[in-house]
Amino acid sequence: MSHLREQRGMIGVAALAVGLAALWLSNDTGTIRDDPKRHISIPDPLLVPLQVQAAYNQERIFFRYTWPSERPHIFHDMLRYEGGQWKRYGNAVPGSEPHGLHEDRVAMMVDDGRVPEFARYGGYYAIGDGLAEMTDAADGDEVQAHPYLGAVRKQEDVLKYLPATRSNPGDWRTTVAPERILAMREAGYFLDLWHWRAGRGNAIGFADDQTIYDTRDGDSGRSTWFTNWDGDKKQPRLMFDPDKAGHAALKWDDVIAGRVAQDSIHYLHPSTAVAFDPDRQWQEGDTLPRRALRDPDGSRADIVADGHWADGNWTVTLSRALDTGDPLNDKIFKDGGQYTVAFAIHRNATGGRWHYVSMPVSLGLGRDAELQAASFTGDAPVWTDNWKSVKLFYPGQVTWSQLNSERHAGRDRIKQGVPVRHYHSEGQLARYGVEMEFFDEIVFQWRLTLFAGLLLFAAIAFALTRAVRK
Repeated sequence: MSHLREQRGMIGVAALAVGLAALWLSNDTGTIRDDPKRHISIPDPLLVPLQVQAAYNQERIFFRYTWPSERPHIFHDMLRYEGGQWKRYGNAVPGSEPHGLHEDRVAMMVDDGRVPEFARYGGYYAIGDGLAEMTDAADGDEVQAHPYLGAVRKQEDVLKYLPATRSNPGDWRTTVAPERILAMREAGYFLDLWHWRAGRGNAIGFADDQTIYDTRDGDSGRSTWFTNWDGDKKQPRLMFDPDKAGHAALKWDDVIAGRVAQDSIHYLHPSTAVAFDPDRQWQEGDTLPRRALRDPDGSRADIVADGHWADGNWTVTLSRALDTGDPLNDKIFKDGGQYTVAFAIHRNATGGRWHYVSMPVSLGLGRDAELQAASFTGDAPVWTDNWKSVKLFYPGQVTWSQLNSERHAGRDRIKQGVPVRHYHSEGQLARYGVEMEFFDEIVFQWRLTLFAGLLLFAAIAFALTRAVRK
């Protein structure tokens, strides 16, 4: 009988040990980790400060931004001469590009009140399902085969879009009739997107002017860049003009080490380039930009830019006519008007969705607002130290359809039109964004921990029962 009691006691101890071990293993701290195969890379830190100013005169409006950046990234992707061939570097990757070849950027979305959800929820409103670089990104071939997005809009990936352009906002394929999309755009249902790029425009003094409605696209007209690559000849189209630049190519080591000065001739443009000479004695490590610059035109040339990096910070100034005369492409600013803006930056050689974003901010021209544009006379504002501080956060993979689903506890607040800032801080949104990237893993971990806890409870109960009986 005593032998049987000993066996039961040993079983109780073993059950307790198993429960403890299961609880310990279920608390694995590696649930949240970078996973390039699933397009996941979590930035550190999750929050970044941005400061903004605005000013206007009778003709133009100016915005000035500054944010911290360890070093400037003024190149997008590059062509390096190695082994007798030209090889591309700077392909988009989750997180930071390992050679530092992704340009720094600042972007601003603008609305004039005709997309009311934007004033309450900011950029979340434009994040649909299937977006490029998401874990569940739509297949490129399927996008190109789409009868509207591929055949008409010439899109290769799903980019930001506004929900009303889809019959089912949770399905990127369900675009409404083109005439309906046009009617909504004529009614002002679009976001104006100001997009400054350190590599593809800043050197020649322009930012890109874009819109977001059925997709994210450039305004009408010509952009500031084209691809410097001849696919048939498998060589660049342009090289630096040695007489003007002092060199035919940059040096790879200088490019990746950040030793190329911002005010040097580091960009290809009709003023700095000549046709590529394949017979030149190219040296190992000679490097040319894969994106060449050109003067933009049309509505796409509306935004003038001036950006400089110094002492660990970018400072960028953008300006545009208050009234561009093009209400299909641009939001028109007026003295006495109130608008909504939201900001984003890319830094540390990141591209795509690996950016930091802001909540929506009200903008007033002679009106009370969170960001008040100062009225001035003359050609350019005299900037002071009166900045508006904005906290930027990493948004993760959070879509508008997810926020309106049963998965999101705050969906009823969205239905009621309660603005996001009334119940979330930027820090909370950043953590929520990370959690949503690992939603399935976190749920599994929670269930495993729950099971282990129950097992531990049962083991303790069994052990106590045996002890009392003994």
